[in-house]
Amino acid sequence: MPNDWSSCDGRGWASTSDSLQTGPNMTSGESQERGLSRRQAVLGAALGGLAWASAPRTSLAQLAVRPNRAESEADLLVYVFLRGGMDGLNAVIPCAEDDYHRSRPALRLASPKDRGAAQADRAIDLDGFFGLHPALASLHPIFEQGRLGFVHAVGSGDQTRSHFEAMATVERGQPNDLTGSAVGWLARHLALSPTENGSPLRAVALSSMMPDSLRGATGASAITNLSEFRLDVPRVAGISSERSLRDTLANLYGHGTDAIAHAGRETLKVIDSLARVDPAQYRPQNGAAYPASELGGALKQVACLIHANVGLEVACLDRGGWDTHFAQGSAGGLLASQLADVGDCLAAFDRDMAARMKRISVVVMTEFGRRLHENSALGTDHGRGSVMMLMGGGVRGGKVHGAWPGLMPDKLDGPGDLRVTTDYRDVLSELLAKRLGNNKASEVFPAHLPRSIGAFA
Repeated sequence: MPNDWSSCDGRGWASTSDSLQTGPNMTSGESQERGLSRRQAVLGAALGGLAWASAPRTSLAQLAVRPNRAESEADLLVYVFLRGGMDGLNAVIPCAEDDYHRSRPALRLASPKDRGAAQADRAIDLDGFFGLHPALASLHPIFEQGRLGFVHAVGSGDQTRSHFEAMATVERGQPNDLTGSAVGWLARHLALSPTENGSPLRAVALSSMMPDSLRGATGASAITNLSEFRLDVPRVAGISSERSLRDTLANLYGHGTDAIAHAGRETLKVIDSLARVDPAQYRPQNGAAYPASELGGALKQVACLIHANVGLEVACLDRGGWDTHFAQGSAGGLLASQLADVGDCLAAFDRDMAARMKRISVVVMTEFGRRLHENSALGTDHGRGSVMMLMGGGVRGGKVHGAWPGLMPDKLDGPGDLRVTTDYRDVLSELLAKRLGNNKASEVFPAHLPRSIGAFA
């Protein structure tokens, strides 16, 4: 069975007998809503029916850019969403908890000081209590240098343990109910940002559909790949090249006041802006080597835009494959390969950015964590608390932040989950205030009173 959260039955558990059944994934209303958003994005980018050349989907979900961004201004945000429910307990491991080792006899990582285990099977010591999965070894030097930190036992108030409900809650920044707004938290941040940004590339989704975090942002465009965003020249008399088609469209849409004319002008601005950037020719700096994965290619495109000084403000990326109900593995296996890709991609980005990292904040999060006890299929089921990764010059790194609730049976939540002691909105609110220059967290996250985490300087 493919490791794909979209095929999960949504009940939050799995067994060798019933977990091979694929249950309902999405309600008809959700399907129509997502499909409509996708069509709207395509229509907006197609100038009322003209086709764009497209490329295979990349994991770069969206970009928001502002030209002439001053070095002294707010941080650039790179927001990575790990879809499927990443197992925080085997990423940043509570090695000193006996209940961790008892609950995961097949999946556990050995403690750093366990000399009875091979070094490859031992976690990398972080602070004497927590250890880092060895697949994330490329991130350990960044942790030691103080540019990488973690927040453990973090999550949302969602109790459904449903991928769709939990993702919607997190990306919208408020409970996913009928009274909540469908506008994403990043869309609200961009609308409330104290800096003016008239760039046609302020919000661009490199995806077949806009992620919920950006839903509601004005002027958003959907692009599958920066290198392939161009006009597809039709076989029409008098139009022989992309340039002549661009001039024809400029004349056609240059003076209209209707929505299609406005969309046409904005899309042509996007094309003109992207003409300054050639991701295919980008060469990483400082010997950085990005993995040949979707995430690696996405971060490489982000780095290209940063080095090209186009004024990148927010970049959001997706990485799926974290729904590890089956054969999760320990030091090796499915989860290890997933973590290795994330770690190596982030390490390459950090190396590529070098001194620029002082004005970059990287946030990596997931919709929920996994249950403490391994299941009969040698995997883990939907849980609650997980871990966030924070990287950048403004991060108080070299530390695992948050209040650790413990793993004893009376400390667990519901059917045996890591209790959430830090609301993810507390972390993002601190990010907004201390790094992104936005002091309106109460409007970005309505009805939430944030508390200080101390994760950002």
